[in-house]
Amino acid sequence: MNFEDARKGLESQPFSVLVGARLVAFGDGEAVIEIDARDDLRQQNGYLHGGVLAYAADNTLTFAAGSVLGPSLLTAGFTIDYVRPAGGNTLRAEARVVQSSGSRATCRCDVYSDGELCAVAQGTAVRRADKRE
Repeated sequence: MNFEDARKGLESQPFSVLVGARLVAFGDGEAVIEIDARDDLRQQNGYLHGGVLAYAADNTLTFAAGSVLGPSLLTAGFTIDYVRPAGGNTLRAEARVVQSSGSRATCRCDVYSDGELCAVAQGTAVRRADKRE
């Protein structure tokens, strides 16, 4: 899968469109997704909601895995640790494959808010068993 196909894949996800996610890098076991901070994505204290950070980590992990395994993937699971509140203007999730074999890839993702690390995640993506599109 190339960058353009991956970008179209992201744009076909209604939730990704809702949060305004954009794929800015993809390939060779890596992916980067950015989201502009908006007031409707913030929680009561003015920081980006943890769910937005989790979405960014989850989706970016899976796109990184897709760069080595292909497009028919699902997240098998992931964990996230919030390091500091995300109060900036741009959220950037950077993921890379740590290990892959056959139909499974384990990835790490660092999530930044205006260049400051705000979350660290690790997850696994697997090829889908069914071929529904």
